[in-house]
Amino acid sequence: MADKRIGFIGAGQMAEALARGFINKGVCKAEHMWATDPVDERKEVFRSFGTNPVDGNIEVVTSSDVIFIAVKPQYVSVVLREVRPHLEDRHTIVSIAAGITLQSLKDAAGDGIRLVRVMPNTPCLVGETAAAMCLGGKADDSDAQLVQRLFDSVGKIYRVDEKLLSAVTGLSGSGPAYIFLMIEALADGGVRSGLPRDIANQLAAQTVLGSAKMVLQTGKHCGALKDMTCSPAGTTIAGIHELEKAGTRAAFMNAVYAATQRADELAKSG
Repeated sequence: MADKRIGFIGAGQMAEALARGFINKGVCKAEHMWATDPVDERKEVFRSFGTNPVDGNIEVVTSSDVIFIAVKPQYVSVVLREVRPHLEDRHTIVSIAAGITLQSLKDAAGDGIRLVRVMPNTPCLVGETAAAMCLGGKADDSDAQLVQRLFDSVGKIYRVDEKLLSAVTGLSGSGPAYIFLMIEALADGGVRSGLPRDIANQLAAQTVLGSAKMVLQTGKHCGALKDMTCSPAGTTIAGIHELEKAGTRAAFMNAVYAATQRADELAKSG
């Protein structure tokens, strides 16, 4: 893995988070990375941590084995058609552009190309992404293992069928915004109850972090963990009762489903 050369077409914040994660976890050396972006400041950011910023997409492709397509969705086909004559069997194309299907990638990149479509989320910026991938073109298990190794350095990634990627978008892709809203609401409740805003924010965020770790580390069902916290006629069950009366559970389910449907619409229109 350490001898793989990685390129980024598009050097925005998500690409930066991936590059820094790969370097920090030792899965790729900085000098084995290339990046390009139309904004000079973004190339300078990549230069600042030891990678190789270049001026063109083709130079990234000819210098790299794994190529991340990290541009806005409307530019993905344009970029792939530009570099198409320079793609070889050694290349693995990893698209992190939302809504761009494997078929669209294949149409632009051509037949016989290893294609991996990934849906990351914004906690990638702090090394805690929840992502999913699907394979297309000539990509095989070795490509999946490669992408798995890379994304394990910035969080977790799971392999799914492409038909499920819209659901991934609705859950983990859009999910951080739901959680930010929930943290804000919990903090507001703390302020309403007399806590200073800064302490309320920290308590709410730490509560979400700790609760998530309990789910992941104990392997227990969320319902069982909830029941462990609710004593008979206690404070927590009183709060849970209010959440149930307000339809909180259904609201979260509806949010995921609505975002999934919208992701499907965007994928079809793209």
